[in-house]
Amino acid sequence: MWDFSIARSLGLMARTAPYITFRIIVYFGIACIYIAATGAGAGIGFGVGQFGDEDFLASSTVLGGAVGFGIVAAILYFLREYILYILKAGHIAVLVELLDSGTLPNGQGQIAYGKTVVQERFVQASVLFGLDQLIKGVINAITGLLEGIASILPIPGLEQLISFFRAFLKVAVGFVDEVILAHAIRTRADNPWSAAEEALVLYGQNYKAMLKNAAVIAVISYGLAFIVFLLMLAPAAGLAYLMPGGWSAGGIAFAILFAWAVKAALIEPFAICCMMQAFFHVTEGQSPNPEWRAKLASLSAKFRDIGNKAAHWVPARTVNATSQPEPTA
Repeated sequence: MWDFSIARSLGLMARTAPYITFRIIVYFGIACIYIAATGAGAGIGFGVGQFGDEDFLASSTVLGGAVGFGIVAAILYFLREYILYILKAGHIAVLVELLDSGTLPNGQGQIAYGKTVVQERFVQASVLFGLDQLIKGVINAITGLLEGIASILPIPGLEQLISFFRAFLKVAVGFVDEVILAHAIRTRADNPWSAAEEALVLYGQNYKAMLKNAAVIAVISYGLAFIVFLLMLAPAAGLAYLMPGGWSAGGIAFAILFAWAVKAALIEPFAICCMMQAFFHVTEGQSPNPEWRAKLASLSAKFRDIGNKAAHWVPARTVNATSQPEPTA
């Protein structure tokens, strides 16, 4: 049916408990910061609203809460590459090692091992983040190709189906970029751009099998997230009620926020474990197809950008070696 084991994915999550705990602290911490900032902003808006009528009071309270929420969102936007570098990529590095060898070398701690591997493969956060953004662009191009194929099929009433198909594809490929990074880590390549280029070609030439697996994983992941959202509605509404002015609109927003935190901390690593298993199984023993490489190059400028960066990549160890002063006699 599909190329991954749910039981094995849950087992991998249990074995990477330090990273799961790390994710819970980070993402639920972010959720709490959002709530605190929104509450503080709503409180300031409520205070300002005392100088006007009831309509002004209501609007200033909502505006204050929105400003507090927006400030946190802006700060996290600038920190997103470091979250990817320190948390997500490190966890992927540990999962790759456990999938392949079943244990970490020399009994190293998971977070220390993950950080070391990411630093060796990607040097710095900006390299990993830039690669991740380009990978997302190439995946969107592949998704667009599939949408284009569907749109030219002469089937009556297909436009509505295409709209649903487009939305589903965006959900289904949501974790593919992490799998591409997993391939770059797994191959232990000195050139992360070249490894990502290879993985994208492998993904493209196996898109039918990968989308089949991604569809199942997407249904499971977002089904769980929706259940969490429903469970969080009551406590989130209670928090919103305690805010100045009874910021009732915050109930749904906070429920979504809590559901996002659970998804990022627990559901997302489960989905990545499943996708990694599927990708490694489907592509086992394969070599990149030159026809698909050419197709992606013609389809996506971002794929060509990855190839160009791969051709001009200088490994960090080479840079360090050439920068060392020559030993004196």
